Amino acid sequence: MSKKAVILLSGGLDSATVLGIASNEGYDCFAMTINYQQRHHAELAAADNIANFFNIKEHKVVNIDLSWLKSSSLTNEKMDIPETASEGIPSTYVPARNTIMMTLAMAWAETIKSQDIFIGVNAVDYSGYPDCRPEYIASFQKMANLATKTAIEGRKIKIHTPLINLSKSEIICIGKKSNIDYSSTVSCYQADQDGRACGKCDSCRLRKEGFKQANIKDPTQYIISA
Repeated sequence: MSKKAVILLSGGLDSATVLGIASNEGYDCFAMTINYQQRHHAELAAADNIANFFNIKEHKVVNIDLSWLKSSSLTNEKMDIPETASEGIPSTYVPARNTIMMTLAMAWAETIKSQDIFIGVNAVDYSGYPDCRPEYIASFQKMANLATKTAIEGRKIKIHTPLINLSKSEIICIGKKSNIDYSSTVSCYQADQDGRACGKCDSCRLRKEGFKQANIKDPTQYIISA
């Protein structure tokens, strides 16, 4: 009997790698992409390309308008995307984003009778987002197993975070083993309509450094020279 998993697929490097991991572990993969009116919407097309590459069971795009969350530079186009490292949690943090996404994934998992949810959160090479920490994931999993019919009937839900303790270079090396074409992924917070990266934002800096440390040529398409 096949086992099903819901994979949160943003179109970025990390989520593409997670989809590859779930696929290699033998799961029937159901990918969920959230269009929350993020300014870097080129990642939505990237998610579709990645889903097609892995020939998954279903790719669901859920539309939610979070553009009214004006405190985040990812949902407020009047704010500048930070291009230098800074102390504390950056403006690219979107309030409750991972909670919203995992809640939707949890609902879909219960609908398709899946007990497994994969998400590409990382607590090593990341921007300090509070909803990427292991203790947050553990708390969400506990909540999911209190809030769902699936769990109450004895089929516990598990949140898989295979990248949470890995560096970006380690993630890239794992992805290469799955033959992931990272040139088709979009991680940049201010990518243009063609998916070309700025090369300056926090996400671009982490990505570039990851390829450098992995000693793998960076296939990212940049607006400016990387």
